[in-house]
Amino acid sequence: MAAASKGITPRQAERLCAAWPGVTTDIKWGAELVFSVGGKMFLVMPENGGRLAFKVEDERFLELSDQPGMIAAPYLARARWIQVVEPQRFATKELSELIRTAYGLIRRKLTKKLQAELGEWPLPEEKHT
Repeated sequence: MAAASKGITPRQAERLCAAWPGVTTDIKWGAELVFSVGGKMFLVMPENGGRLAFKVEDERFLELSDQPGMIAAPYLARARWIQVVEPQRFATKELSELIRTAYGLIRRKLTKKLQAELGEWPLPEEKHT
């Protein structure tokens, strides 16, 4: 049996987020790949991979930032963002779920009108997860 893959690459993140309504990507601060919904960031990672940062639920912030390989994200900790400084410690599936949650958290803060324009969430095929 093959071992579970670890970490997440920028290409994997792009594929993961591509199907989600309203996701845009751009490069900020020189070489940071930024994923946004409704103009609001939910994931930041270097173009060439490595560490990544994203929004987490308030009640999970301390739990996650205390784990080896994760810290409170510099400059964004007060908004409850964490930074994964050792992504190889985590299964790709686990990181993917955290990123999906980050998208949902940011999306929920958008206006009701904008959320309606973006369409249904979670996507119908994802409701069972």
